[in-house]
Amino acid sequence: MSSKLSRLVNFLPILLHVTGIYSQEEAVSSVEGQVKLTFRNELPEPIELFWEGDTERIVQHHEPIPAHGGEIEVTTYPGHTFSYDFGGERHFEETHENTASTFIKVLLGGKTDVTVKCTTTGNGRQESGNELTIKVIPWWSPRGASWFLQLVRIGYFDGVALNRIVPGFLSQFGIGANYEKRTEYRHQPIPDDPMPDPPVKFHPGMMSYAGSGPDSRTTEIFIVMPDTPQEQLDYFGTETWETPFGFVEDVEDSALARWHAYGDMPPNGEGPDPHMIYGEKGYEYLEQEFPQMDYIEKCVVVEIELGTTEEL
Repeated sequence: MSSKLSRLVNFLPILLHVTGIYSQEEAVSSVEGQVKLTFRNELPEPIELFWEGDTERIVQHHEPIPAHGGEIEVTTYPGHTFSYDFGGERHFEETHENTASTFIKVLLGGKTDVTVKCTTTGNGRQESGNELTIKVIPWWSPRGASWFLQLVRIGYFDGVALNRIVPGFLSQFGIGANYEKRTEYRHQPIPDDPMPDPPVKFHPGMMSYAGSGPDSRTTEIFIVMPDTPQEQLDYFGTETWETPFGFVEDVEDSALARWHAYGDMPPNGEGPDPHMIYGEKGYEYLEQEFPQMDYIEKCVVVEIELGTTEEL
């Protein structure tokens, strides 16, 4: 086994991709400053987290971090290193001097992404079972990525309308089919993630939240469409609530290309009004006024573990 220093050097690119890099404005200016870390376990089994001391490893909690989105919060200092074991290997998470005072580290067991697979209707609901593969990249937007995966796991996007399809611009969805749930989550926004450093440029297939201002992200997601002009691609992501959290694989050949396009929402187009969809009879409104609307059928998180694939 290589030395600890060698392991850290080898894992540095993974650390950057798994945890993300925060902006200088949010960085801790003093080595002596405390840091509150949230460790989120996206792995398929409970994880024991350890603090790496000079001579021993000290467990950081009474119970393992639950699988599939479990979290614990640890108060520590820059320069401290944590570790966990998964897949027969030891993985390290270091608290750098420029780590923000509040920070999320997503545990992926050395991987850099999480796969989500969806099926949708297509061609105005004449087709079903069209596949959409999403790669979620937590280091781009740790809070946004974690929230999206949580919504997938509870089935929030199952049956959701693809309500804003604008060719050459974006596809938008996320107003839940269940009135109680969409109303509840509409009023529970998550904080913005700092812009990734270095910046992540938008291109067709990239995914982000459709917010309306700082700290406004809830459940509405947009996907950048093929043939979006470069000027618009350069504009995406300039707002704090538009940090990307993933992308659609092979977007031009994906289910997205077969979604019926009613166009933009009022007043910019004649597509569905999101305020009407949020109403108690929102999905009846869609059925009556937009009968060719396509829908997500089901989304699942997919785990690749030691050569096997499981749906979470």
